[in-house]
Amino acid sequence: MKYTIRQIAEGEDEVILNYRHMTPDVERILNFLNGEQQKIRGWKEKTLVLLEVPKILYIESIDGKTFAYTEEDVIRIDYTLNRLEQLLDSISFFRCSKSMILNIDKVERLKSLPSNRIDATMCNGEHLMISRTYASDFRKRLRGGVWRE
Repeated sequence: MKYTIRQIAEGEDEVILNYRHMTPDVERILNFLNGEQQKIRGWKEKTLVLLEVPKILYIESIDGKTFAYTEEDVIRIDYTLNRLEQLLDSISFFRCSKSMILNIDKVERLKSLPSNRIDATMCNGEHLMISRTYASDFRKRLRGGVWRE
């Protein structure tokens, strides 16, 4: 997908979205522009909950079970990491290891480590490791400037 960003000196902010086919990426952009929050169904203890995707710090797979971590809770999710990669906003979420997806919007600091790994400090102070397998793609993503505050 190609996009153009221009800062204007005056006038009203305007977003124009040109597309040939309604793809999942285009639909996510439209939902974002309309202020709709994507939610994922999960379990907290034995209670069904709807988790707002922007609140997720990272998602981890442990022993075949998938968990979403927020600043307050750990929610069990009935999706695989591969399926979540397809469902989640590819601008905000990045596969950082075989067993983890992180929310780039929740990263506060990055530190390069030996063996081409990256230490990501999350907004809650937790440190996540971006493995060397995924680190070069992550660096390319950063150089591309796709980063939101």
